[in-house]
Amino acid sequence: MRKPIGWSTIIIAALVAVSAGLVWRRDGTDGVLEILTHDLSLFGGILPRVLAGCLLGAFISEILPHEKVSRALGPKSGLKGLLIGTAFGAILPGGPFTAYPVASALLAVGADFGATIAMVVSWTLIGYGRAVAWEIPIMGTDFTLWRIVISLPLPVLAGALGRFVYVRLYPKPAIKDDET
Repeated sequence: MRKPIGWSTIIIAALVAVSAGLVWRRDGTDGVLEILTHDLSLFGGILPRVLAGCLLGAFISEILPHEKVSRALGPKSGLKGLLIGTAFGAILPGGPFTAYPVASALLAVGADFGATIAMVVSWTLIGYGRAVAWEIPIMGTDFTLWRIVISLPLPVLAGALGRFVYVRLYPKPAIKDDET
């Protein structure tokens, strides 16, 4: 279970307090209230997406069969697991409110760090939704296709490195013969 208030929250809160003080000093109470009103409106618009993403992650972790996920994306899945994670990340629609809860759900149901890293890196680098909606219209088809082709090995490499490092940092304890 994660702590609701950690060092990053404390640092961000301190930065907010300093920034609010500077805005108050320059623009007075009206300036601070204008920013708060705008940000509360922004938060209200984002909140349903955050809730939907978290619910999606929770439901996925309950629906997906743990054995199949572990077999396809677990520590013993090898290159196949990294490729599946990469493919899944490339086609996963939505923004971070979808991708991170889904990644968390995959970890909860048996995917290993490597396959999950491959999925997140692929979603970040290859994600078809952003490519179709933004990149092709702005940068053109040639650029987008070459960027995707050049980016294809990166999620697999990141996943392999993540798997390698994780196994060394958190080795599994040896099982004694009488425990099997």
